[in-house]
Amino acid sequence: MERPLIGLVPLMDIGRDSLWMLPGYMDGVAAAGGLPVMLPLTEDPAALEQLAALCDGFLFTGGQDVDPALYGQAPDPAMEEVCPARDGMETALLRLALERDRPVLGICRGLQFLNAALGGTLWQDLPGQRPSAVCHRMKPPYDRVAHEVALVRDTPLFALLGRDEIGVNSCHHQAVRDLAPCLAPMAQAPDGVTEALYMPGRRFFWAVQWHPEFSFRTDESSRRIFGAFVAAAGAGEAEA
Repeated sequence: MERPLIGLVPLMDIGRDSLWMLPGYMDGVAAAGGLPVMLPLTEDPAALEQLAALCDGFLFTGGQDVDPALYGQAPDPAMEEVCPARDGMETALLRLALERDRPVLGICRGLQFLNAALGGTLWQDLPGQRPSAVCHRMKPPYDRVAHEVALVRDTPLFALLGRDEIGVNSCHHQAVRDLAPCLAPMAQAPDGVTEALYMPGRRFFWAVQWHPEFSFRTDESSRRIFGAFVAAAGAGEAEA
């Protein structure tokens, strides 16, 4: 059986005018049985339609801040670099993924983007707008636990892991403020920040605020998340 093809949204280094990819995203997908491919950074409708037809699932990766224009706000002074090309591509790709019911996994910025694109809002800078004692932006190495998260019962993540709490790594300064109406929380940090979400009624539409791409080699929960994502993409391929 062929491995499910997982399209990864590319990372963009604006200063160097280059696309790149953290190996953990690709290695995490590959270890779970998927075939990861980095997508081109494009808003071309025909190209994205072809990619949506080819790929069995999509991973919305981390990266720059989400442009607050996407959710109708002015920039906060503490907001960091944005990448309009990624916002544009991901908006179009998300629409196609939803139309085709392709499995979607968002990580860090991916969670924030999915929430904003679907009608939610973000804290643009947690230290300035929502300070707390929880360490949301740890220093490397990133395969350590920064804080615990409480899993919400009767959600897919709780069903997968079967635990009330897990330890996660963390490296972000933005977060969900208002949850998009079509999404539901699956985990929360001790200060109430949404750490995982999903879209009920979809085959697989999950996002996590932490970084399984850094921790999957040592953390069983991270491996299970990649595994569930790739399995969902593979199930769709088998049905087709």
